[in-house]
Amino acid sequence: MEDSKIVELYWQRETAAIGETQRKYGNYCLAISRNIVPTEEDALECVNDTYLAAWNAIPPARPATLSTFLGKLTRRISVDRWRSLSAQKRGGGTMPLALEELSRCIPGGTDPAKEVETKELAAVLNRFLDTLPSGERGVFLMRYFEMADLKQIETRFRMSSSKTKSILHRTRKKLRDYLSKEGY
Repeated sequence: MEDSKIVELYWQRETAAIGETQRKYGNYCLAISRNIVPTEEDALECVNDTYLAAWNAIPPARPATLSTFLGKLTRRISVDRWRSLSAQKRGGGTMPLALEELSRCIPGGTDPAKEVETKELAAVLNRFLDTLPSGERGVFLMRYFEMADLKQIETRFRMSSSKTKSILHRTRKKLRDYLSKEGY
């Protein structure tokens, strides 16, 4: 089913919208969540929470790209779950490593007064991503949006480990330089 029809089902408050969402985007959302939370049970629960969040957000939202909308919801829910779990018990995994890699490029902080700056930073990041070739952008987003580990990226893009690491390293450097030019 087309995304516009699925969104229309949400707007009509048809429960079939959830089933169609699960059928079309369930594996995509599960892949994102699996890369963030430590167990399969947590990942499945996060995906179910994504469906509920989509149900509650549509309407009033009318996402133009349903996959991106669901991916963002899944990622936010999964990161919240990971934070909750890691506050209880510190553990290893891809998420801390990916966040550490980006921490050298992007300023941090959770000060509410910085909300405007955060929105501006998001716009700058989107402009940066637009400057990247599609393959490089795909590798970067898979690592830092989907929180995929290097093996998953290597498999999807059919690259060697060294090439994947090199692309990520060069892209982080480009990001650091781009943010510096933009005043970050």
